[in-house]
Amino acid sequence: MALLNESIKKMWEAYLKSIDESVKETQKIYDAWHFCNDEKNANALADLVKKRIKQATTSLFYLYELEEEPLPEKGQYSIILDWNGTSQCIIRSTSIEVLPFNEVTETFAKEEGEGDQSLEYWKKVHKVAFENELMSVEKDFSEDMLVVCEKFQVVYPK
Repeated sequence: MALLNESIKKMWEAYLKSIDESVKETQKIYDAWHFCNDEKNANALADLVKKRIKQATTSLFYLYELEEEPLPEKGQYSIILDWNGTSQCIIRSTSIEVLPFNEVTETFAKEEGEGDQSLEYWKKVHKVAFENELMSVEKDFSEDMLVVCEKFQVVYPK
């Protein structure tokens, strides 16, 4: 989602200024998006990122293939939005790993920062979320499906 609303522009400009760069001269690029497909979760997860509790996210590899979209890349910037499209913070990807759902680790689940941060909780909520996403393309979820595990750090505000 490459929204260019005023809050996104202002946050990107403020970030660049904080690192002594300008919009006209920077080589950095970004995307802007929100988590999840519902307001409650999108806002709650953005808040966890701002608090530096959530430092990772997971998505279905299959959907990148289906939509012919590139995978996230290490070093990529994203402006995290709330459900209404207002910028909340800027993150930078620190690692990307593609692996089967059933090989996600307890450590990664903790880095996602959701619920009680256990692998059991992570599996439960992600299975439901992925099943819901796959319904629209009439595909069944399986525990050996590939997922994209992205770790990130908040770079703005500091």
